Amino acid sequence: QVQLVESGGGLVQPGGSLRLSCVGSKSIFSINNMAWYRQAPGKERELVASITVGGSTLYADSVKGRFTISRDNAKDTMYLQMNSLKPEDTAVYYCKVYGTVPLWGQGTQVTVSS
Repeated sequence: QVQLVESGGGLVQPGGSLRLSCVGSKSIFSINNMAWYRQAPGKERELVASITVGGSTLYADSVKGRFTISRDNAKDTMYLQMNSLKPEDTAVYYCKVYGTVPLWGQGTQVTVSS
């Protein structure tokens, strides 16, 4: 069974940086588009950034210029580099692999607070 595992979350001060990773248990990354989502307490899950098989990217307006999504198909890993973090970025971040049956990771908590 394919699994996705996120890591890299934690507590960071405003203005700080974190890099999230999403690792797949099988070689599925190279044939599917992928994305990062986040869900803050009391809010709906929202798309943060997505990346196609060909490497095209899309970002939510709220993170443009601060976050960078990337992928390493050889390592079955997707990344989210988050810079200039703000308190409103606090959320559980999930990776998603689009496919016949979309796959979700278990999430990693990101808390931005002084």
